[in-house]
Amino acid sequence: MGEEKIEENLSGAELVNPYREGESKGAQVEQMFDSIAPAYDFMNTAMTLGLHRSWRNKALKGAARLIPDPSDVLDIATGTGDVAFRLAQIFPKAKITGMDLSAGMLKIAGEKLSSLPDEEKKRINFEQGDSLDIKYKDCSFDLVTVAYGVRNFEHLRAGLSEMYRVLRPGGAICIIELSVPANPVVRAGYNLYSRNLIPAIGRMVSGDSRAYTYLPESIAAAPQRENMTAILRECGFKDCIWKSLTLGAVTYYLARK
Repeated sequence: MGEEKIEENLSGAELVNPYREGESKGAQVEQMFDSIAPAYDFMNTAMTLGLHRSWRNKALKGAARLIPDPSDVLDIATGTGDVAFRLAQIFPKAKITGMDLSAGMLKIAGEKLSSLPDEEKKRINFEQGDSLDIKYKDCSFDLVTVAYGVRNFEHLRAGLSEMYRVLRPGGAICIIELSVPANPVVRAGYNLYSRNLIPAIGRMVSGDSRAYTYLPESIAAAPQRENMTAILRECGFKDCIWKSLTLGAVTYYLARK
């Protein structure tokens, strides 16, 4: 009965699949990121003109103002570890856990980890896991982050509820997600870039003809700004805020348990 209710409530990006109908979105997302893992870091830098680092840093600084000294931090959809490694720098006393569905992405994160000094290695751990069924116990983390991942969730509310569950009381979440600019003039240029140039570059670099077409489709379909914060409140979070950067091309969200 519960599963049927979830299916009936699917909407937006939950209905946008990377590849084909008839297979769960989660399985397709895992396959997609395994496919593009070798090209992922290059494509992130190329398609954002390097701005993803600034976006990440501003969002995490906002999170640090809420939780200045966390002991345990979970980075969901950690990918190749970009956010996890930055979290380790911002919070030098914290234990950082990066979790991702894709073994291919985690392989690259592990290779990066192996090049770090031993003291840093001890604080960072990467594990494969499902964001809709997080393996950790209730109230395990002070801060949970997810960058460019929530629009890939097969069930958005289930994923957010799991994030809420593993947070300690008073803990915070930080979500970074690509978004569609609200200004119609800016949006026209954004649509031209995201729907034409990015898929073309993605096909050439990654060899996956669908992954970077799925990207703008899923961004456009995902809840954004006020709609996303409303869903966060539905899942139990409070003090929910959002801030858009670079003319609205990316938005980050902060909230507390």
